[in-house]
Amino acid sequence: MTHSNMTRFALVGLVALSMAACAPRRPVTGVADGNIGGPAVDNPAYPGPSAGGIDGGNMGAGAPGSEQDFVVNVGDRIYFDLDSYQVSPEAYPRLDAQAQWLARYPGITVRIEGNADERGTREYNLALGARRAESIRNYLIGRGVSAGRIDTISFGKERPIAQGSNEDSWARNRNGHTAIVSGAN
Repeated sequence: MTHSNMTRFALVGLVALSMAACAPRRPVTGVADGNIGGPAVDNPAYPGPSAGGIDGGNMGAGAPGSEQDFVVNVGDRIYFDLDSYQVSPEAYPRLDAQAQWLARYPGITVRIEGNADERGTREYNLALGARRAESIRNYLIGRGVSAGRIDTISFGKERPIAQGSNEDSWARNRNGHTAIVSGAN
């Protein structure tokens, strides 16, 4: 084999590896129980007036315009389907309430934190979390919140809110969190 043939084979191999790295990843399902493509699990329910309020411990109502007011009375987190970064219709009321609350308090800035469940590679989950955060940001901007007041970050799978390796924990960890950064009472 000549030197130029070896170089061609090496280049073909490099191109094939590059294309494989850019290919979309399949969603990860049923990894823990070996049941690939198992049944879909619903995202955590959004608390509402008829569902007993929003989780958050004994935080109380909080002073108007405070971080506590935002968390308790509006809700600071929405959930995503597996391997998705599209805002679901179930999340619209919460995000609309966030936009209205932010319109009421124009001096407040927020950071949208995108999160993913533990499955998938670190790099994939960081990219997915970034897309989730950007989806929320775009939704809020579409509802009139100034883009300059919203920053985004992805934590990927690094900051789970639910421990465990089951569907319930994974569903809770696939979320976007709106964190108040500054300007709250």
